[in-house]
Amino acid sequence: MKFLALLVMVASFVFGAVDINNASIKELTTLNGVGNSKAKAIVSYREQHCFKKVDDIIQVKGLGKKFLDKNRKNMKIGACKK
Repeated sequence: MKFLALLVMVASFVFGAVDINNASIKELTTLNGVGNSKAKAIVSYREQHCFKKVDDIIQVKGLGKKFLDKNRKNMKIGACKK
């Protein structure tokens, strides 16, 4: 399981940033400081709200400016499926 998570993380860095509007929980956990519970919180938030810019991620409970600063380059915004 850890190998799979590592593989997903490496792939996300090689192939580009994580699309926070469409990424799976596993893809979201490749972000620095995001485990399963925070990934689920991101998914839950985006079910109600679309992310319009990367900075909107701090609206998710438990994610703040430090998180944003560490991960800004590893996140992108794709089309919202809402």
